[in-house]
Amino acid sequence: MTSTASSGDRHRSVLLDSAIDYLIGPTGGRYIDGTFGRGGHSHLILSRLSANGRLLGIDKDPAAVAVGAELALKDERFAMAHASFADLAAEADSAGWDEVDGVLLDLGVSSPQLDDASRGFSFMREGPLDMRMNPQQSPSAAEWLNTAEEKDIAQVIWQYGEERFSRRIARSVVAKRRESPIETTRHLAELVAAAVPRKEKHKHPATRSFQAIRIHINRELEDLEAGLEAAVHRLAPGGRLVVISFHSLEDRIVKRFMRDLAKGPQLPKGLPVRAEETESGFRLASKALKAESEEISDNVRARSAVMRVLERKPEESGMEHYS
Repeated sequence: MTSTASSGDRHRSVLLDSAIDYLIGPTGGRYIDGTFGRGGHSHLILSRLSANGRLLGIDKDPAAVAVGAELALKDERFAMAHASFADLAAEADSAGWDEVDGVLLDLGVSSPQLDDASRGFSFMREGPLDMRMNPQQSPSAAEWLNTAEEKDIAQVIWQYGEERFSRRIARSVVAKRRESPIETTRHLAELVAAAVPRKEKHKHPATRSFQAIRIHINRELEDLEAGLEAAVHRLAPGGRLVVISFHSLEDRIVKRFMRDLAKGPQLPKGLPVRAEETESGFRLASKALKAESEEISDNVRARSAVMRVLERKPEESGMEHYS
């Protein structure tokens, strides 16, 4: 959900209008905002829905859930669930929904989370090294860094941060924690900066490591894979899955998932099969979309956003396919 620009208490979601334009079909339908955040997408969805429309918000973060609970009191079409979107199927079951007309996932960490030093997401602000989207779950980033094996720390920073100096950083973490626990964002950021021999221009040396540790602590990629599967199994004919990603690891998973579903079963050549046995029940509803220059100039975080849209085919289909 690295998707909002803040000005005071205002937060605007990246690709807001485009996402909702692709998401909304029947205005009396059922929709799921799997990453409620501060409600930027949900408010616009509700403005497009009729009195018969329904929207379920889901979020790991108790602070986001509190905002959603207030919205639920004001609008009977909306309900809020404290969960990961990986648990989308269970939450849909609780709502009594066998099918939905659209699911929106806006991935990553949000501006309110980054801007709150007490959450420990940002190396730009001094605070406890927490990084949990749901503080009720364990471990925190500090708990993990101070107990994990050196090889495991190196693997996480390499796999999720694509940091080429991951081994040096892990070695430094283990050496420093022998002296005293690593408990604050500044402590970790300074440690990483000292361990990285060559700096990238215009990028803090701790950027990749913080991203990697956050992804690991929150099981973001595992949740993404589970959430994608759960979403497509709930889509009604004509229903759409809209996903906004903010880094290559997420987008790679989303791109492959949607592409493979749109292609349909890939059977070995030469097998005597009927056409319907290889036909896909899904299609790509759009090419990959990115923020316009005007939005990027207003919110630098929009620069890396990529939106992809998958549709379960309706019974009568004539829409163009995209690759």
